Amino acid sequence: MIWHWTGLAVFSLTLLPAGLALLTGRIPVRMQARLTPTRPRGWALLTLSAAAPINTIPRLADAPPAITLAATATAAMTAAAGCVLAAAATFRTAKATP
Repeated sequence: MIWHWTGLAVFSLTLLPAGLALLTGRIPVRMQARLTPTRPRGWALLTLSAAAPINTIPRLADAPPAITLAATATAAMTAAAGCVLAAAATFRTAKATP
């Protein structure tokens, strides 16, 4: 149970602020050239960080196995959507660069 709390705290403290910063465009000037499409990357990071609480909260609440399984499937779909968004942002950057 301690690992669930630890993982939830780590994801909340690291990925959530980074995703919000990318989404609003508040990144350091020296990184702007590498992270050209910041908004799609911010959305990708936020969807990836949303998978942790979706998966962890039912387990911490001692939910029935059916609800835990549904939450795990939802978290997997959310993480897959985040990966697709990140890949699309990378593909768009590679295609736009001559």
